[in-house]
Amino acid sequence: MTEKLLTETRGHTALVTINNPAANTWDEDNLSALRDLINDLNSDKDIYALVITGRGEKFFSAGADLNKFAAGDKEVAREMANKFGEAFERLSQFNGVSIAAINGYAMGGGLECAMACDIRIAESQAVMALPEATVGLLPCGGGTQNLAWIVGEGWAKKMILCGERVDAETALRIGLVEEVVDKGMSLDRALELASQVSNQSPTSVTACKRLIQSARSGNITGAYEVERNDFVELFDSEDQTEGVQAFLEKRKPQWKNA
Repeated sequence: MTEKLLTETRGHTALVTINNPAANTWDEDNLSALRDLINDLNSDKDIYALVITGRGEKFFSAGADLNKFAAGDKEVAREMANKFGEAFERLSQFNGVSIAAINGYAMGGGLECAMACDIRIAESQAVMALPEATVGLLPCGGGTQNLAWIVGEGWAKKMILCGERVDAETALRIGLVEEVVDKGMSLDRALELASQVSNQSPTSVTACKRLIQSARSGNITGAYEVERNDFVELFDSEDQTEGVQAFLEKRKPQWKNA
């Protein structure tokens, strides 16, 4: 682990803070740490949700440290692209619910990190962009794919090809974020939402998330059969039995994530 990525546990939620001043940039250290952290969290049956935010009041994350690319070294570029891909793809594969608390600027790799999460909560002063083409680069942490899927091809082209920055209200209107809150309130709201996840069966959440995300690459007719099969597979879990029994007995279920 690294001090550039801070982690603490709050109940069934892992709180992750990007801590790389002054702009909470991503580098080899915290990208590798994020990848390894998700692997660990996926093995921890007590963690149902993840909240990620940036330290300070100005930046969620400004993305990559451009000093890494100043020399024009192609091998460095390849290594960093792989690091971004590994980290954010693993984040998207977190078993539970991931929520980005966007507390300021989310630029480039910062926005790609947020888009790898399931839900995005933005503060009213937040600004979001994928400005890589402005400096002769392109988004390599899933940005070209995830942005188009989330907001549609037109807005994705406007942001990536024209360098358009969007404020929080615009992001809400186009579906880039799910909620906008007052300055300083994104973390509280994200943690509140994460706490709701503990009411859900963790095994059901994992299966549902996998099915929702599979819609990006499969065909809907085939997905219907997978959905039905996954429903039946849940009957092998202890949580399925507990959930039904708790409902019938009018009590709160005690999930085991098993």
